Amino acid sequence: MLEKYQIKRNFQKTPEPRGKAAKSKDNHFVIQKHRARTLHYDVRLEIEGVLKSWAVPKNLPLSLGEKHLAIETEDHPAQYLNFEGIIPEGNYGAGVVQIWDQGKLKLKSYELRKLVFCLQGKKLTGKYVLVKIEKQPKKGKNWLVFKTKA
Repeated sequence: MLEKYQIKRNFQKTPEPRGKAAKSKDNHFVIQKHRARTLHYDVRLEIEGVLKSWAVPKNLPLSLGEKHLAIETEDHPAQYLNFEGIIPEGNYGAGVVQIWDQGKLKLKSYELRKLVFCLQGKKLTGKYVLVKIEKQPKKGKNWLVFKTKA
């Protein structure tokens, strides 16, 4: 599950956790503010022992009706829930990573093209939906994320 994550990183040069899949009693989420080539927010949801991940340029929507682009990235190890630091220049994802929010995740449904979940964080709470917007679900990486009524 974490092959893509591990292939992209040189753990001799980056402080990121090597990690492994690990199931916990409760599911959690983290949103990391990532100042890489461009500023974006990495949304990571703990599902099936790994962090399913999306880069969201404008962060998760705060209001109903607001939709944001979310670009699916490789799964990350559960140990990334607490990662903050500087990924050195010359490494994949180089730049500053800061935890913007984190908390508990309640997964409502998880399908090939749609994910419904509730967040209970310090800054964000509520129900969200991620919907894949590509016609070829196994190839495309573009999703829409929006907040919905609980």
